[in-house]
Amino acid sequence: MRIERASVEDRKAHKLLAPVVIALLSAFLALSAHAGSTENAKITQDELVRRTQELVDAVAIGNQAPGKMYFAEDAMYLDETGRNMNKAELVANVTPLPKGYSGTIKVAKAESRIYEGTAVFSYDLDETEVVYGQELNARYHGTDTWLWRNGHWQIVAGQMLRYYEDPSAGQIDPTRLDDYVGTYELAPDVTLVVSREDNQLYSKRGDGAKTVLVPEVPGLFFRPGIEGRRLFHRDKNGKVDELIDRRNNEDLIWKRL
Repeated sequence: MRIERASVEDRKAHKLLAPVVIALLSAFLALSAHAGSTENAKITQDELVRRTQELVDAVAIGNQAPGKMYFAEDAMYLDETGRNMNKAELVANVTPLPKGYSGTIKVAKAESRIYEGTAVFSYDLDETEVVYGQELNARYHGTDTWLWRNGHWQIVAGQMLRYYEDPSAGQIDPTRLDDYVGTYELAPDVTLVVSREDNQLYSKRGDGAKTVLVPEVPGLFFRPGIEGRRLFHRDKNGKVDELIDRRNNEDLIWKRL
């Protein structure tokens, strides 16, 4: 009888303790989950570099998996050509390079600002592309905003810019340089003077600094480090009558005086 009574008392004690044990276990699991979540919610610049390198490594081979993983469903992305794409459009744009093409892209000059739940990542991309044995190089600058949401770090916004590079200088017949020398007018009292020193042309607007004009092809010049072109237009008699200041396919016409 004492054994039976002890058994009954034990069962009563277990019933009383069970809710306490369950509560303690639940609290422990909750704390563990919170600790794990806090640790996972942290991200480093090295990890951002690794993920970005993974994204650009996928470009040449057309691997869409990293883009699907690292871009949020509501992501917006503006590329170097001005296209504003959502995630679906961005991922669909990742296709293998055509036959005869190959290339590599390297992440460089990384910089970040990392806060709780948000990371802004700024970086350069150095691209080398080989087209049927000919090598092309380009440099880009990207800025991505990463958010910690639903247990994942993902890009919600990104923008890519391309660094301006001067075109290759060409050759021009020095005996034709005097064709371009003169004063050109944009508006009354707004003039630009093209002058020659030895076999080099220069342009000077008003009291501004003199800048060199580098020939690209006959009649077409550029200024080092400045985007755009200077074109010289000839009339029906072959005489230069206008200087066209072309900026991103928008023209300012300077009439020769």
